[in-house]
Amino acid sequence: MTTLHRPVPSVTDVHVEDEIVTSGPARMALAALRIGFGLTFLWAFFDKLLALGYHTGYNQEGVLDRFGDAAWINGGSPTEGFLTFGVNPDSPFASFYNNLAGYAIVDWLFMLGLLGIGLTLTLGVGMRIGAISGFVMYLFMYGAVMVPENNPVFDDHLIGAIAMTVLFFTLAGDTWGFGKAWAKTHLVRKYAALR
Repeated sequence: MTTLHRPVPSVTDVHVEDEIVTSGPARMALAALRIGFGLTFLWAFFDKLLALGYHTGYNQEGVLDRFGDAAWINGGSPTEGFLTFGVNPDSPFASFYNNLAGYAIVDWLFMLGLLGIGLTLTLGVGMRIGAISGFVMYLFMYGAVMVPENNPVFDDHLIGAIAMTVLFFTLAGDTWGFGKAWAKTHLVRKYAALR
């Protein structure tokens, strides 16, 4: 019996992507956009984790209780307030989102999403996964507020989803980030989806 062996591609056989945007100022603008969105996601994570008082940490009377009961580390739910009171009752998905309120798995997925998206965008590594996750999270948030109150179609969630698409396609992590170094690792050269 003859055994056939297919050649296994080596790391040097894997194509490394060239920069899509070659203009220096445009690359810096994309990097600033990426870092801005990354820090926004990280801030939301830490605010909900610790109830820092910038959106999370107010009790029902409107009194600020930093590091109090609203903090996720103290048993507060980072999603319950929004899913209960922040969802537009006119949204066709309102009951879906309202029914998600209070479930630990929803809190964990949301918080891991905020942290993961924030880290990938801020550092410029794993941009494809981070940008796709950010795109999905923005679409979910848009579904919760649908129809926006200031515009019949667009709001900041849709603009965020569009920005995630731009960051996905432009290798925005290569400028002012660790994207180029990340792309040279054996793992990323073997699995381009991790880029």
